[in-house]
Amino acid sequence: MRDLDRDALAGGISAVKRMVVGITGATGSVYGLRLLELLREAGGWETHLVLSPAALLNIREELPDGKARLEALADVVHNVRNVGASIASGSFVCEGMVIAPCSMRTLGAVAHALSDNLITRAADVMLKERRRLVMITRETPLNLAHLRNMTACTEMGAVIFPPVPAFYSRPTSLAEVVDHSCMRVLDLFGLHAKSEKRWQGLSKEAANLVPALAQEEGN
Repeated sequence: MRDLDRDALAGGISAVKRMVVGITGATGSVYGLRLLELLREAGGWETHLVLSPAALLNIREELPDGKARLEALADVVHNVRNVGASIASGSFVCEGMVIAPCSMRTLGAVAHALSDNLITRAADVMLKERRRLVMITRETPLNLAHLRNMTACTEMGAVIFPPVPAFYSRPTSLAEVVDHSCMRVLDLFGLHAKSEKRWQGLSKEAANLVPALAQEEGN
């Protein structure tokens, strides 16, 4: 782990891709952890991690030794209050940012361009520079303010990504559910992991039912 911006900025043009990962105070910090793991396993990625104060509270409840594990996986760890960090500038070249998970508070701050901490500032940079911003929103049920904020972020170019389980993959563990969502998130950045859990089309048995169902609808 490197904790100095100048370490990440040292040298000339690099083939290494950069990803910003923000973790906020919604349940589901395991998504941020798994994304960092997958990016480390993929190789060729430099990760920049920012944890909100509320995220630290959730991590203590959800992940044993979570803070230490997260920081060990990241190449650079930024203080959420350091709005002068490298990732707060559009001149910092990166592929984009994932907020995993994204609380409704953070969603609202991004929707209204508040830039009141390093996570929301970095997200604002992604939008103004037309870079990919994926927000793994965690809340249910949703009120009208949540929906309007999601619409606002979508209109600005963000991708709202509720981590909906893909039951067609017949997951047998929570880890498989998390992996599938993280795989789909990384697809949005051009990192396509091979997985037998991807949709392969209807099973033979289900496909055989299609003509009969179509005939019934015609009647």
